[in-house]
Amino acid sequence: MNRYPLWKNATVIIALVLGLIYTLPNFFGEAPAVQVASVKATTKVDMALLGTIQSALKAAAINPHSVVLDANSVRVRLADTDTQLKTRDLLDKLLNPDSTNGRYSVALNLVSNTPGWLASLHAAPMYLGLDLRGGVHFLLQVDMEVALTKRLDSMGADLRALMREKSLRHAGVGRDGKALVIRFRDLETRDKARAVISQSQPELILADVQDGAEFKLSATLKTQAERAIQEFAIKQNITTLHKRINELGVAEPVIQQQGADRIVVQLPGVQDVAHARDLIGRTASLEVRMVEQEAALGTAGTAPLGTEIVPETKRDGSVTQVAVKKLVVLTGERFADAQSTFDNDHRPAVSITLDAAGGRIMRDLTRENLHKLMAILLIEKGHPEAISVATIQGEFGNHFQITGNFTPEETNTLAILIRSGAIAAPMTFIEERVIGPSLGADNITKGTNSTMWGFMAIAVFMMSYYLLFGFVSVIALSANLVLLVALLSLLQATLTLPGIAAVALTLGMAIDSNVLINERVREELRGGTTPQAAITAGYERAWATILDSNVTTLIVGIALLIFGSGPVRGFAVVHCLGILTSMFSSVVISRSLVNWFYGSRKKLESVSIGQIWKQGIK
Repeated sequence: MNRYPLWKNATVIIALVLGLIYTLPNFFGEAPAVQVASVKATTKVDMALLGTIQSALKAAAINPHSVVLDANSVRVRLADTDTQLKTRDLLDKLLNPDSTNGRYSVALNLVSNTPGWLASLHAAPMYLGLDLRGGVHFLLQVDMEVALTKRLDSMGADLRALMREKSLRHAGVGRDGKALVIRFRDLETRDKARAVISQSQPELILADVQDGAEFKLSATLKTQAERAIQEFAIKQNITTLHKRINELGVAEPVIQQQGADRIVVQLPGVQDVAHARDLIGRTASLEVRMVEQEAALGTAGTAPLGTEIVPETKRDGSVTQVAVKKLVVLTGERFADAQSTFDNDHRPAVSITLDAAGGRIMRDLTRENLHKLMAILLIEKGHPEAISVATIQGEFGNHFQITGNFTPEETNTLAILIRSGAIAAPMTFIEERVIGPSLGADNITKGTNSTMWGFMAIAVFMMSYYLLFGFVSVIALSANLVLLVALLSLLQATLTLPGIAAVALTLGMAIDSNVLINERVREELRGGTTPQAAITAGYERAWATILDSNVTTLIVGIALLIFGSGPVRGFAVVHCLGILTSMFSSVVISRSLVNWFYGSRKKLESVSIGQIWKQGIK
């Protein structure tokens, strides 16, 4: 008797129902929308902003399908693209009266039309890649020479401070190309300096140079140190780009390194290419300055002599003016790290780490300015803004904490801003490609058609050659396709054109397992085994072969996933998931259906599996 226990049948039914639920969102399409996000970390996206947007839309007689506040933005879903453009212009003028110093990003976007009841189950469509959805592709060149130059200049300042600290008199520290040159007036001082620098800066290669009466020490970066600086510059820029692109609300952007000094940025679904280019290409810098606590603002908000008025956004959303001194104490190059943490009283805080020179400067500054205010400024497009104003509670150096009435989310945002608010090295656009949505739709149509035609060809062959068992195989293959799409949607994976090719390949590989099972059942029947026993033996003895073949293919898929990039990874993700779903559908689901057809029959004379050729019979 071929019968599954109740729990196995229940597992199959639950899997199919869940597969259908999480596949459905992919059939509802997308609607044009406008997304409003904060450009500055000190500007919040909250219920007050939601109310402002709703009031503005009502006054302009614009009836959106929905206005939703999510974790980082407000999304306005609209009926058509004309209304989308009108809404974008309206909200941009309302929220950014000063176009040169906008506080909000108002971007065109696309949102899913998934019904609310599906969204409540966290069912969402899978993301589509650039080749299917359309969008923009950028290739950026990172100026590694500038990254190395900045690091050498920083190390030059460190060496000056080190010489002063060790009371080693020198005639100057300068940079000559990719080398730092320290001049001395006598050989003994140079030898002492060599020993001190070797211990303090192990990443430098030191060489003695004799130039007339001057004794010089030439310091160049080791190859490993140069490589580390370049890798850091790439990683820092990628981190900054991720943060900036989040403002556009792009689903699954591709931001990855290409070669030694290039970054690929792909933004699927982006309609406003100029806005995306401007956002990616903008520069930012960090500065630490002291606050002029006794300054009195003029009647027109003018800054007192020697100070500058900058805005500071409080946590309640209000904006105040702060008078900071023009003297820059530290720049962003001195910030080595920033992490969200908790202080000794278990209050959220931001832990800051400075480099050696920054630590010495901060130690002197805090010793002389106890209980005074210090501000950290973020400067974008020439507009400074205070992202933190805190009181100096004690003397500190390389490590200190910024505390206040923060929430853990706010400290995390502030840490990210300090850590990645500025790019490590400038970037230039060397390639830009725009893929229109019509081309993406054409790719989807062709990819879907090829998959469906392949599926139909397989279905016709299986049902004509294996009859009822072929029909069962086709049902299992359909379940495999549903489960694969459901997994891609549930994991929010990105489907690309190579991914569609992997779906088609998965269908061919999945049906191969059913061919093995059907042929094994035929072989048992050919040997004289009863139909019920043939079904049992066919599935059990084919399982080892199916497992071996799929595991070896899965190993290759995992290798592609680990070592591949871009389209190769997209193919590998679908390929690996397809192998897992095909093993379940071709063995478990097809066996469940066969059991339903034949399992309850005590006297089974034959099964519908096509012509069984026996040896010796023509």
